Amino acid sequence: MRIEGTGIEGMIMDLKPLDHLMDEIAFVRAGQWDYERVTYDYKIGSAEKNITYYIRIQGYAVEGEVDRGDAVIKLTTPLLGKHYYPHGVEYGEGEDFPESVIDRTKSLLAKAKNELDNFAK
Repeated sequence: MRIEGTGIEGMIMDLKPLDHLMDEIAFVRAGQWDYERVTYDYKIGSAEKNITYYIRIQGYAVEGEVDRGDAVIKLTTPLLGKHYYPHGVEYGEGEDFPESVIDRTKSLLAKAKNELDNFAK
């Protein structure tokens, strides 16, 4: 599910402060990158059996390379996904999300936007 209107889509910033800020607010990049793209995930636990939700913020390099650490990243529209064990995460519009998870997602993305505003170009 695309989460529109957060103000995150289109933000541009250097990779190193982006990595630092995302880590500070518990969005994990881990090994989710290639030379041109980065992906940050925030895990939301669920009482539902074998279900976990993820907020995903992705970006791509408009300058430099991610592996060298000199990339300038442009962020895209955040996503909310549902992980089905053992199959993987679904981000499709046909997924049903509890209102509480959507509200928490919007709140976390507002917090992320506030933090990112300080370093955006």
